[in-house]
Amino acid sequence: VQLQAFGGGLVQAGGSLRLSCAASGRTFDSYVMGWFRQAPGKEREFVAAISRSGDITYYAGSVKGRFTISRDNPKNTVYLQMNSLKPEDTAVYYCAASSDNTNWGQKYNYKYWGQGTEVTVSS
Repeated sequence: VQLQAFGGGLVQAGGSLRLSCAASGRTFDSYVMGWFRQAPGKEREFVAAISRSGDITYYAGSVKGRFTISRDNPKNTVYLQMNSLKPEDTAVYYCAASSDNTNWGQKYNYKYWGQGTEVTVSS
């Protein structure tokens, strides 16, 4: 599966952005989808994940209550709605797909990755 993330940009603290990740192929609903981010000089970290059917979600503690992951399987797209953004949310955001239904928070579990979209939150 090929993934393409978009929707990043520059936003002020407290603002919102919605990221999208479009997937190619006809087996999108067979993958757990995740979002990760990588800030300059830091390791790539888990942000959120969603089950194949979209009924179960999982978040990093730092974004829980502010970010919402969702998916539209007929459109082969996964979204990340980001509200109440903080300067520490500044990073390149990556979508990823996993065929393994375990360890959703571990980047090694995701085989396919998008190219990343940059989010900058100004204070």
